[in-house]
Amino acid sequence: MSDGQAAMLAPESPPVRVPLPTPSPTLQGSRCSVRALTPADAPSMARHADDEGVWRNLFEGFPRPYLLSHAELWCGDEHRKPNYGHVWAIDVAGEAIGCCSLRPDSGWLRCNAEVGYWIGRSHWRLGITSEALMLISAWAWATLPELTRLYAPIFAWNAGSQAVARRAGYVHEATHPRSAIKAGQVIDRTIYAAYRH
Repeated sequence: MSDGQAAMLAPESPPVRVPLPTPSPTLQGSRCSVRALTPADAPSMARHADDEGVWRNLFEGFPRPYLLSHAELWCGDEHRKPNYGHVWAIDVAGEAIGCCSLRPDSGWLRCNAEVGYWIGRSHWRLGITSEALMLISAWAWATLPELTRLYAPIFAWNAGSQAVARRAGYVHEATHPRSAIKAGQVIDRTIYAAYRH
């Protein structure tokens, strides 16, 4: 029986999201830290996000061009909305160079949480993003005892992001053909996941 069939037989009550703690805790690694976003991060976030290479690998609603006004909204109150989950700035030498997030699912899927991450192109391939993902994954296992699975949906063409997930201990779980839309095209996604031991 598919999940869709199960839902038809026993409709789920509306999801209830538990308010998330804000600001997100600071987690320190050797290459980067992850910390709460602040309004002062808006200029650096705008600079790193306004890049076609970054935009190409993020969800359909990510702005292009990415303006300072977008960053000011995001670094202000927008990122604190419960539907985004826990959101951190990825910080290198005091500069926010990108974001990572952990969004717990709800209802009967609440043992899962989706992770996401991106950084500016000038910091690619330095091990920064995989360290950030390891930091938030370790925090999730230690802080959210109901979680048993973390998962990262990644565009199938994004080999770099898949390598980040593998370096952070995630394994290829599935490929979902023709399962998302980016720039008006239907695309494939791959799912990487990590499990509580």
